[in-house]
Amino acid sequence: MTAFFRQLRRRWIFALALLFAAALPATAASNYAQTRYPIVLVHGLFGFDSVFGLDYFYGIPGNLRQSGAKVYVAQVSAANSTEVRGEQLLAQVRNILAITGAAKVNLIGHSHGGPTARYVAGVAPQLVASVTSVGGVNRGSRVADVLRGVAPAGSVSEVVANGAASALVTLINLASGGSGLPQMPIAALDSLTTAGSARFNQRFGAGVPSSGCGNGAESVAGVRYYSWTGKNTLTNVFDPSDAALFATSLVFGEANDGLVSACSARLGRHLGDYRQNHLDEVNQMVGLRDWFSPDPVTLYREQANRLKNAGL
Repeated sequence: MTAFFRQLRRRWIFALALLFAAALPATAASNYAQTRYPIVLVHGLFGFDSVFGLDYFYGIPGNLRQSGAKVYVAQVSAANSTEVRGEQLLAQVRNILAITGAAKVNLIGHSHGGPTARYVAGVAPQLVASVTSVGGVNRGSRVADVLRGVAPAGSVSEVVANGAASALVTLINLASGGSGLPQMPIAALDSLTTAGSARFNQRFGAGVPSSGCGNGAESVAGVRYYSWTGKNTLTNVFDPSDAALFATSLVFGEANDGLVSACSARLGRHLGDYRQNHLDEVNQMVGLRDWFSPDPVTLYREQANRLKNAGL
């Protein structure tokens, strides 16, 4: 009996070791993510490049660089319209091209970073090799619609909501060094509503599915379009963001990551819907995620490899 339990224990230890290994980002050759063009990561609403040493794209830039990629993290307004953020990103893209000597960049945008990247591809397609949208608000967010309904234009509630959002943005800017950027939370909210997104897509609709939950055009004006997203909210019992995202998910009535529906997030060639919430998509909070879902860091590495193999 003692021998039986020793054997059983060894099997459990072996099984746990396999599970732990599967949960870690896969290692690869140093050129696995070595794309032809630099990768530029673009944060979403209330986002930042780094706060007190904590990356918005937690652990992702370093992992990509270790695998051979040239990676830059943009810092645009934490809260402003897609067009304003897009112009800021365009200026940074031009700087990156001047520094590196590259002809184009690969843009990867999370949340509001998705349409922000699409703006740059729309106004300067010659500078963009690809746009990848991760949990992107490509056809609006039901959460933004509800907030706009609660705080209609010109109302007292709008003033209160704008004040609260502005205070949050001020804290983000102080911690991240983005205090020189203009902030207009209400303009950001309007950009993220279904109606605001529809207006934006009339000008910059490349890669956006016409309806339903299908795929959009994979290549427009020489720019490749890709996307993936999360479809669950309760993904890790230790993650403090799960409860809040579960609450916001209730307004959808369809698969979503807590802030964006899975269908709204689709752009170009859709690469998958995963057991991730809106923060898991950028490996927040500090890597807490569903252990049985693909590692977010691995998804970015795989996308970089996909871009590499496509000559981008």
